[in-house]
Amino acid sequence: MSGTRVLVAGASIAGPALAHWLRRRGAEVTVVERAPELRPGGQAVDARGVAREVIRRMGLDAAVRAACTETIGAHTVDVDGNVLETYRADDDGGDGYISEIEILRGDLSQVLHDETRDGVEYVFGDRIAELTQDADGVDVVFAGGGRRRFDLVVGADGLHSALRAMVFGPRERFVRHLGHVLAFYSVPNEFGLDRWLIEYQESGSGRSALLRPIQDATRGMAMFSFRAADFDVDYRDVEAQKRLLRERMAGLGWLTPRILAHLDDTPDFYLDQVAQVVMDRWSSGRVGLLGDAAFSSSPLSGQGTGLALVGAYLLAGELAAAGWDPQAGFAAYEARMRSFVEANQEIGRLNARSRDVPGPDAEPSPDFAGEWFTELVGCALNGIELPGYADVPDFGAPAGTPIPSSAKP
Repeated sequence: MSGTRVLVAGASIAGPALAHWLRRRGAEVTVVERAPELRPGGQAVDARGVAREVIRRMGLDAAVRAACTETIGAHTVDVDGNVLETYRADDDGGDGYISEIEILRGDLSQVLHDETRDGVEYVFGDRIAELTQDADGVDVVFAGGGRRRFDLVVGADGLHSALRAMVFGPRERFVRHLGHVLAFYSVPNEFGLDRWLIEYQESGSGRSALLRPIQDATRGMAMFSFRAADFDVDYRDVEAQKRLLRERMAGLGWLTPRILAHLDDTPDFYLDQVAQVVMDRWSSGRVGLLGDAAFSSSPLSGQGTGLALVGAYLLAGELAAAGWDPQAGFAAYEARMRSFVEANQEIGRLNARSRDVPGPDAEPSPDFAGEWFTELVGCALNGIELPGYADVPDFGAPAGTPIPSSAKP
């Protein structure tokens, strides 16, 4: 074992995924999460393209698939519920609008936590309050009063990353709002959901409502989307967010009133802006960033989870390959990830544009039928190589999931 001590901030998806690979490479890992426990529910997230190979190499393919939503397709409907278009989970080899691997964010987080908790130290209900780094390590002061020293610190604490603000500067410098807001929460399944997602988009307003099935057949997951170039609600003020959602959804037809009727009794409400994080670099000394904290591509890219999983694999692998030297390891990780990130962020921006309300100052809606878009999607799904890291230690690789020695270094 290397004995390298790594602190990871954030226990959603990127953090536990990184903890898995850091532990496999021989590091001693601590994950700190400000929430008192794992957050349940959330939006459905997808693993497409090369991200599916990362899950296989983790030895978690069966566990992830067992927790999937089992959605077999999607219908877009008009205000009266009449089907306009149909998409199936096996379209485009399982990488289409409905992914072959589709799982609620909270369920994937639980799978990753369950797999890592015996070999990783998890600290819930605490956060990094201060950190000071020198040539040999990072001194961390926790909000709970603890003080510890680590060799490396990685921020995997999401779009609103506190660690990013602490080390790199205020969020306004890096967060790019795409002009939309999304809200998610679970509701009783009084809508007859049965393995099919249903979405209604109101023409000309940029508003939409969606219902999707989840594993618990007695409940479903609702999602609302609306235009909001001036979004300024505190992302921690849940009551203000619910008021905003009611205001913006007023008058939207279809099943909207029935879905909103459950707003006050849902256990897992979440609302936030659709935004990307754009940074010139993802590390500073011994501190690095991963996932949405570093390169959020927004939910409209469909690839936020894929970026987190692939990034976790590469970050741990490159740090170990560099002998845990932060400058070399972080630089190699960024060099491998940058073009992959940029392709996925471009898809997020294009999808946001396609939802914009037409107007004299609006950019034209993208032509998704062009060959250029097919090429872009290919880059976003599979445009990155996963090294085998044959010369890097692998402690505790799952049986039956060998990493191919033929993979390019």
